[in-house]
Amino acid sequence: MKILLTGGNGQVGWELVRALLPLGEIIAAKRSQTDLADLDGLRRSVQKYSADVIVNAAAYTAVDKAETEQDLAFLINAEAPGVLAEEAKKSGALLIHYSTDYVFDGTKISAYMEDDVPNPVNIYGQSKLAGEQAIQASGVDYVILRTSWVYAARGHNFLKSILRLAAEREQLNIIADQLGSPTWARLIAETTAHILRQSLLERREGGFNSGLYHLTSAGETSWHGFARMIVDVAKQQQNQTVKSRIINPIPTTDYPLPAKRPANSRLATGRLEQHFGLKMPAWDDALKLCMADIADSVHH
Repeated sequence: MKILLTGGNGQVGWELVRALLPLGEIIAAKRSQTDLADLDGLRRSVQKYSADVIVNAAAYTAVDKAETEQDLAFLINAEAPGVLAEEAKKSGALLIHYSTDYVFDGTKISAYMEDDVPNPVNIYGQSKLAGEQAIQASGVDYVILRTSWVYAARGHNFLKSILRLAAEREQLNIIADQLGSPTWARLIAETTAHILRQSLLERREGGFNSGLYHLTSAGETSWHGFARMIVDVAKQQQNQTVKSRIINPIPTTDYPLPAKRPANSRLATGRLEQHFGLKMPAWDDALKLCMADIADSVHH
């Protein structure tokens, strides 16, 4: 079986290369081969590789930049997934695609369900929602996985930023009025591998239904709570420099950004857990594993 993976150098993509390896031949196409901003080139590449499964881990993720680069955000996050879906439909391939909590406005009191009505408050969220809709309208066999607050041992993310700042500053000011569930890229990749295995089996047996699922860690915290946990764990690790003694909780209004963020990014994972027979780990347990991984890599 051939699996075409876009975005193989990204946080999730890098983990996917490893997680999907036991399932078949991975074609981790370079950006030059599957540039999501070049729709004709993308179409040609997909046709050339003729994979059984397409996993789209590439996206335009610069949330604040998207406010001024609207056309590019929509090209990569909406039109390109539509092209992937069309080509997958033609060849009979299965499409796995990642979306985001930012399709919601964050005003709900409890965690968002898959069937809640999306209402993105920024361009990035609008572009990702348009991508979901393009895939759903294409008639392809698909699995769309919405996730949130993604971090990893590599790349640019909140975890890496806090570790860097904690080594430099006595005090940190971190937003405390946005809630979500920090989700390790490796958890996303390993869960994807499990979902893919089961989906292929369902397709073979004629029982597959396309679906949209929420995939995050269990539990919830604020960015402030996330930062505090990162610093606490780092202090316990021998090889981490931690200068930060005080982590101040601040409101969103004290840290204005070009793109508005949802105050509630919590996603209910019940549908995913039930359908695929999974239990998502607590966010803080996953974080400790990821940070142990970072510590190990420093030792070696």
